[in-house]
Amino acid sequence: MDRMTAMETFVAVVDAGSFSAAARRLKLGQPAVSKAIAQLEEHLGARLLLRSTRGLAPTDAGQRFYEHARRAIDEADQAEQVVRESSDGLSGRLRISAAVTFARLHVLPALKTFLDQHPKLSIDIVLDDRSIDLLEHGVDVALRMGALDDSAMTAKHLLRGRRLVVGTPRYFAEAGIPATPADLSRHQAIVYSLRGGGESWSFSGNDGTEVSVAVSGRVSVSAAEGMRTAVLGHMGLAVASEWMFSPELADGTVQAVLTEWTLPTIDVWAVFPSGRMATTKARAFVAFVEHLLGENGGIEAQDGIQRQ
Repeated sequence: MDRMTAMETFVAVVDAGSFSAAARRLKLGQPAVSKAIAQLEEHLGARLLLRSTRGLAPTDAGQRFYEHARRAIDEADQAEQVVRESSDGLSGRLRISAAVTFARLHVLPALKTFLDQHPKLSIDIVLDDRSIDLLEHGVDVALRMGALDDSAMTAKHLLRGRRLVVGTPRYFAEAGIPATPADLSRHQAIVYSLRGGGESWSFSGNDGTEVSVAVSGRVSVSAAEGMRTAVLGHMGLAVASEWMFSPELADGTVQAVLTEWTLPTIDVWAVFPSGRMATTKARAFVAFVEHLLGENGGIEAQDGIQRQ
């Protein structure tokens, strides 16, 4: 029995949740995967997996073995990568996940520079405003907005962005400019339905006053691109991250109002798959994005903070 191959098979089964899914991921037959797990359990003298109608789950011993095996595999992969990159530079394929609008406005336009720096590297980009499962989708690093769902994630804090109340000059000419947060209840709000959005907007005044306003409108969207389109189509005003409308704020196509009031900020994180060591390629990409955001006007870049 090849111990490293057996460990990789076991980790794949736990990550995938079934022998069949692991077999597809490993490009093996399911009997070969089942045999490898049986041999590993016999070698260790312990049951590693519990089988039920709902699928597979590691036993207590299996969970401990999984954690150590995962680290061993990651360290072996990292050692191989370091050797390759010391002579060849970054190479292979890097899979990234990012929110659609953030990537379109602030990452994709500059991506050629990163590719030119690493000519042997290829990049897959998964554009999705949702927090997808990184292991399931084979993602090396994700750029995520707002609070993280899992405090156990390995993540790096990239920036803290302001939120603003925004609308077009045409909309404000027709509906009036709100002078106080309370005036928003008389306006058409573009409501963002994912996390961080909703129909209650909270403000802080310079004097420490806290105000929460219930808003409503005829348009609700589940993606940032939809919010941009609705605002630029003069359908209403919205609470949005400054980076979401930075080109239009700069040229006057969109205006910010109630700027003497402060809305909760929004954080941007680089998130790595849980339980895995970040690859050199992923770290290089994150460093590139950090530098990119530091140069981008209207975005406040932050020092990196590691969360384990």
